[in-house]
Amino acid sequence: MTNTSKLVRDRIPEIIRSHGEDPTYYTADPAEYRNRLRTKLTEEVTEFLAATDDDAPDELADILEVVYALAADLNLTEPQLDKIRHDKATTKGAFADRIIWTGVR
Repeated sequence: MTNTSKLVRDRIPEIIRSHGEDPTYYTADPAEYRNRLRTKLTEEVTEFLAATDDDAPDELADILEVVYALAADLNLTEPQLDKIRHDKATTKGAFADRIIWTGVR
């Protein structure tokens, strides 16, 4: 039996059962959930940074899923989060121009 304790996607117990195994798990309380989401974000970013170009889109989608869950935990909808992102892009810009800041003179 593997004893790994980490936040997983909602259907993982069902998927494990479909492979003939018996998953053990519990539902985190709100404080643990928030903490586990933050840990999961680090995990997913690490996986994205190590990914090949072929795997990068899937890993990036995993990051986005965690970000949306973090937003929901903060009582933000996906459209509300995107509006915040859009507003910041409008006032401060995005990252499309590939500008690297090196300081001031």
